[in-house]
Amino acid sequence: MTRLLKYCTPYVAQILLVIALLFGQAYCDLALPDFMSDIINDGIVSGNTREILSIGAKMLGISLLSALCSIAVSLLAARVAAGVCRTLRLAVFEKVETFSNAEFDRFSTSSLITRTTNDISQVQILIVMVIRMVFYAPILGTGGVLRALAKSRSMSWIILVAVVCLLGLVAVMFAVALPKFRVVQKLIDRLNLVVREHLEGMLVIRAFSTQRFEENRFDKANKDLTDTNLFINRMMAAMMPTMMLIMNLTTVLIVWVGSKQVSALHMQVGDMMAYMQYVMQIIMAFLMMAMMFIMIPRASVSAERIADVLETEPAIMNADDVKPLERCGGVVRYEHVSFRYPGAEEEVLHDIDFTARPGQTTAFIGSTGSGKSTVVNLLPRFYDPTDGRITLDGADIRQFDIHQLRGQLGYVPQKGVLFSGTIRSNVAYSDPDASEEAIGDAAQIAQAMEFIDAKPEKFETNIAQGGSNVSGGQKQRLSIARALVQKPQIYIFDDSFSALDFKTDANLRAALHEKTGWATTLIVAQRISSIMYADQIIVLENGRIAGKGTHRELMENCEVYREIALSQLSKEELA
Repeated sequence: MTRLLKYCTPYVAQILLVIALLFGQAYCDLALPDFMSDIINDGIVSGNTREILSIGAKMLGISLLSALCSIAVSLLAARVAAGVCRTLRLAVFEKVETFSNAEFDRFSTSSLITRTTNDISQVQILIVMVIRMVFYAPILGTGGVLRALAKSRSMSWIILVAVVCLLGLVAVMFAVALPKFRVVQKLIDRLNLVVREHLEGMLVIRAFSTQRFEENRFDKANKDLTDTNLFINRMMAAMMPTMMLIMNLTTVLIVWVGSKQVSALHMQVGDMMAYMQYVMQIIMAFLMMAMMFIMIPRASVSAERIADVLETEPAIMNADDVKPLERCGGVVRYEHVSFRYPGAEEEVLHDIDFTARPGQTTAFIGSTGSGKSTVVNLLPRFYDPTDGRITLDGADIRQFDIHQLRGQLGYVPQKGVLFSGTIRSNVAYSDPDASEEAIGDAAQIAQAMEFIDAKPEKFETNIAQGGSNVSGGQKQRLSIARALVQKPQIYIFDDSFSALDFKTDANLRAALHEKTGWATTLIVAQRISSIMYADQIIVLENGRIAGKGTHRELMENCEVYREIALSQLSKEELA
């Protein structure tokens, strides 16, 4: 929790104002028992009605002042908590945006969502309670002790007994509840994961009729969370009656001891009642702190989870001496590059060495798991090579600013990703200032106009979250159009034509060659027909280069390529 205190710094002035108001509220609350003592001793006992009305009016005024202070404190506390957590959410979101794939492998998507929503909400609730109770309880408790001792020192042992009992109860609750609070947040992560997978995989679940299995899976995650929360709530339910029992027994003890003092004329009735009120205020102060001790463990777990995200340093960062990338020639060179995923024992790429030049198409092909996508993912620095280096125009890409480097790349991922909005907003995502002509040209080259023109609203057609209302091929074509709008020097197509039919694939490749023939193009593909006309084809097998050359050269010299080609096309088609 202390690691997040810096986010409270902008609200120091408001917190100080809250503390001042709490002092005023505590002063009013502590003054009321004295006035009650005066009413009993000077008004009721002596039958002085004027004194009763006079002191009663003062008590009413002080009560109203205390209420106003309480309302102001509540408003300010809510304002501070909301402001701090708004800043926290923004900080977490911005931090996650800097994460490389290595960090996403460490923090699951469902966990990051929980940390950004549920965990920060727990911290927000705690901040309100801290401002409202943690500052107020010590003021009220200390003042109550001083006022109670001023009324009677002979009964001070009653306060000590009550406080010891309360502290013992809080210690037991704290020791038992803390481990459970840690479990709750992990169970929420698990529940979010199950729900997310269920919603995203709904079509597959229905296709295989596994609804019952998914229901049981959800029920288990839900039951585990429910059982843990029930255990915690039972403890809370047991705590409150126990504290009320301590409070009532203390009241009985004060009346019993105080009545003897009154009978012996050592204390007036009003003073005994005031003493009772002060002891109740002391106990209430400890009750507030006890409630905080119960809430702090869960919020502290949430705060630690948030701090873990904020303090994680991305594996991919800019170098200290960043080299500006003003103009890009587009010459990409992989120099004996090897790579292993973080935490892995074996390398997935071994000694990858090739050059991709402007005006040429470099294609990658190989069996599933051969490392094709991993090779092209190193260029945008989603990961950094374990050994060797990648250069752009002769300079190591790690010397460039990451944003400037990626600004030179038109990247189309293996799985087309669309955002909720319209076709226009998705195509123009890479360049929000793109003209209508540029958007239309990009869609035309990507062969997307065929289905866009069929839509009544054309480019203003709504796209659902994740592009769920368009087909896989349409999604890929819009993703390609998005990359084309950017007009980069280097294009990366990571198996981006897999959902296209052969005719659309051929038309798209022809349009790309005509309109972007000046650029450096890297293509990952499974189909020989998509790459057989590439200037350079790199064949990968188990993370190693098994062959490199043109289609004709590889058909003659590379057994791996020849086997892949003959498994897809006839000899006549390959000739």
